[in-house]
Amino acid sequence: MDFSIKACDWTKGTTNVFLTGKSDCIVIGVFESQTLSGAGLEIDEATKGLITRVVKAGDMQGKSGTTVFLHEVSGIGASRVLLVGCGKQDAFGQKAYNDAARAAWRAILGTKIGQVTFTLAQLPIKERTAEWGVRAAILALRTETYQFTQMKSKPDPAKRALKRVVFSVDTVDEKAAKIAAKEGEALANGLDLARDLGNLPGNVCTPTYLADTAKTLAKDWKLKVEVLGQKQLEALKMGAFLSVTRGSAQPPQFIVLQHQGAGQKAAPVVLVGKGITFDSGGISLKPGDSMDEMKYDMCGAASVFGTLRAVAELGLKINVVGIVPTCENMPSGTATKPGDIVTSMSGQTIEVLNTDAEGRLILCDALTYAERFKPAAVIDIATLTGACVIALGHHNSGLFAKDDALAGELLDASREAVDPAWRLPLDDEYQEQLKSNFADMANIGGRPAGSVTAACFLSRFTEAYPWAHLDIAGTAWKSGAAKGATGRPVPLLTQFLIDRAQLS
Repeated sequence: MDFSIKACDWTKGTTNVFLTGKSDCIVIGVFESQTLSGAGLEIDEATKGLITRVVKAGDMQGKSGTTVFLHEVSGIGASRVLLVGCGKQDAFGQKAYNDAARAAWRAILGTKIGQVTFTLAQLPIKERTAEWGVRAAILALRTETYQFTQMKSKPDPAKRALKRVVFSVDTVDEKAAKIAAKEGEALANGLDLARDLGNLPGNVCTPTYLADTAKTLAKDWKLKVEVLGQKQLEALKMGAFLSVTRGSAQPPQFIVLQHQGAGQKAAPVVLVGKGITFDSGGISLKPGDSMDEMKYDMCGAASVFGTLRAVAELGLKINVVGIVPTCENMPSGTATKPGDIVTSMSGQTIEVLNTDAEGRLILCDALTYAERFKPAAVIDIATLTGACVIALGHHNSGLFAKDDALAGELLDASREAVDPAWRLPLDDEYQEQLKSNFADMANIGGRPAGSVTAACFLSRFTEAYPWAHLDIAGTAWKSGAAKGATGRPVPLLTQFLIDRAQLS
């Protein structure tokens, strides 16, 4: 799909290219006030009051998310006009804008429209810019058109005939909007990769499959890649990671991807993604209900791959390292048992009280390995705890950080990317729940504050650098009729790295 930007000042009559240019449809926003401005007013005048008549007739009242097609419109180059309700103008913020954009795309994708002129990004969005509107609209469109059909013998027909979108922006916003369009496409490509990996079944998306995907990414985007196997992990004394792999016939893989966008001496940001390609719970077996969704336990790894793809496509001038420890967690005669004690790469010993708390065991060794890169910051991303779902539901990812500045950067990025996160506590008092009579720590801290104690466990392996943890158990996928991976938090992570790159 082709996206382009054209500058236009609808208040000064410099609109001939839009009024006379050939297009299948032009998208116009209408507020509940029923007063037209900008593109709406200009199109109304060119069509001799057509939009005013439709509004006065009550066919378009401006309510958020409503749409009306006007067909065979004369006086302009577009054969159709799509009116989109934007709600109250004084409440037109990012949510209302996204609702309007999604409504527009859904209406258009239900037709054979191939080329669209989109003017909604030029509306005054509270606390947001036109370039933000362009990027958000591209992401909304790509989300609406995403389909996972790789495993179907007869794939569903594609949702779209749409091939080209032209965004109308003010002249002063043109340069920034062109950058935003590129960011939107790169983000969408990264999201699609993360979604695809998450949606693949566990018998296809194995640890070896993830390793092969990393190698393909490296080849396609000039990244550096290294994959460590069983013997190398044993030599590194990654006893915590290897304890999770013991019950599976699938060999573990430890993947390291590097984007070198800045100088050799510039400290990298390290992203660590949990890559459990299927989580049965091990000997602490999960209930059978919805266990199929445990193929999504590698969505942290998928988000690292998706983010690195977006970063590489954008050519960000920042060094980024992606680390993905990946394996299955399965029950068998060789599997780790509750009560077993393992030694992590850091030398700290762990009493495994529950084998279904395995994500922290693979992550802790990866966090220790990250020290060798002397990172500016480390962020781990994991579908780690059901407790985070209970605490925050499916809207916000859980954010934990020892470093207030790093937490602030991530929260700012989450708001800009509309990929919400909420900071949860990491107080020392919670560490008491991890006490063990027999080892340095237990791998669980009981039911109270389960997501907090999981983060506290990880924090014990991060003394060497600024660190944050994103628990995406509630946001990485959807259940029910809309079942599927979301690709989150690729937008948050990519925005964080864009912001960092601009500061360097």
